[in-house]
Amino acid sequence: MIDWTPRTADSGKPRYIAIAEALAEDIRAGLLAPGDRLPPQRRLAEALRIDFTTVSRAYAEAQARGLVESHVGRGTFVRAAPQTVAAGSPDPVRTGAEDLSMNMPPEPEDPELLEKMRAGLTYVASNLVPLLRYQSAIGTDKDKNAASTWLSLRGMVPRLERIAVTPGAHATMSAILGILTNPGDTLLCEAVTYPGIRAIAQRKGVGLTGLPMDRDGILPDALDRAIRDHGPKALYLNPTLQNPTTLTIPTDRRLAITEVLNRHGLPLIEDDAYGFIPQKAPAPLAVSAPDLTWHIGGLAKCIGAGLRLAYVVTPSGKSTYQLGQALRALSVMPSPLPMALATQWIEDGTADHIRRFIRAETAARQQIAAEALEGFDYDTAENAFNLWLRLPKGSGRADIIARMAGRHVGVMPSDVFTVSGEPDEHVRICLGGSITRDALREGLFYLANAAQPQTYIG
Repeated sequence: MIDWTPRTADSGKPRYIAIAEALAEDIRAGLLAPGDRLPPQRRLAEALRIDFTTVSRAYAEAQARGLVESHVGRGTFVRAAPQTVAAGSPDPVRTGAEDLSMNMPPEPEDPELLEKMRAGLTYVASNLVPLLRYQSAIGTDKDKNAASTWLSLRGMVPRLERIAVTPGAHATMSAILGILTNPGDTLLCEAVTYPGIRAIAQRKGVGLTGLPMDRDGILPDALDRAIRDHGPKALYLNPTLQNPTTLTIPTDRRLAITEVLNRHGLPLIEDDAYGFIPQKAPAPLAVSAPDLTWHIGGLAKCIGAGLRLAYVVTPSGKSTYQLGQALRALSVMPSPLPMALATQWIEDGTADHIRRFIRAETAARQQIAAEALEGFDYDTAENAFNLWLRLPKGSGRADIIARMAGRHVGVMPSDVFTVSGEPDEHVRICLGGSITRDALREGLFYLANAAQPQTYIG
């Protein structure tokens, strides 16, 4: 261990940022070498006469910048300087790119699975030139057949004329709203809902009306009243492992909801992003309201967000045509390269291998969360990517967001999810992404400490 003390100028920046930048400068100057062990956080805090957690945030910021790496029980070490990327080697610029505001699946590390995933790229490379052409706005028949195979895992066997391969759930929802709504129209949704639909509706000039919920999802009687009172154009639901509450609408409630929809003839946008993950998820609402439902089976959560693909089942062949026209105007077509890769992974079994890995890993991470947050009040489910934490009295969501800055655990406040009523003191805690189990455990223990009321952190 070296005796290192950062030299920080009065730059007006937060103290923890100044420490991380001083660390970077000393690495560039050669004062710190790869492998050097930094002083323990408490010792450095005493030397600088600052709060321990300010140093903790500085080390977390340095780790986020790729300057250091921490090992539980061993300490924090200076990382080796980035080298020129060799052919076939990971690019550190790529490996460091991650948006912690998103609810991400855990990332595979198993060499056998990674090798199977890379093998799919061989197929893509073999067809590189034709995959650079303009193609159908809703996928080729080969890709639709692969989509049909994948959708069968959710108990759906739609005709190909009702299947569209699209450039991700967001683009699809935007296109569907363009078909169903005009500015000034109303869209129904959960009172606490996925922020993506809020952003899309806002850009379309469509108003959202949130429906009251219990632990089984939206209330059918409230849905019936809202249809009568507001004359909405559609209902949006994220019915399985809902983001952010993690609730799954059970079968009897799904049937009650679709009974109301069928009675009123109201279209449903079913965002089934997480439906492929649980071992026994209820059947999609599209099964009991097929002629009204735009079912979106996105691949971001069950395979990988970088594919930017979704498999959509439309209410009719005419609806598929309308969706294709809308998507052509928005994005021309789904990118043929990732589309071909997804098809290959489905055909050779790699996609299902990834799905089963995510299922097992999310369960393991939920166990880590249960240990770290014992005694806290939160909602979650075995295979959820996140948990919905109700903060203790005296602890505020804005304060928690600030305290967790620089940590590798994504924390989002209830404000971005709340449609109806005032946001309460909830935060969404993400458990996925590139973070390891050990780092997740450390981050959640830190969160548990930070969330205690009357705790002062730098």
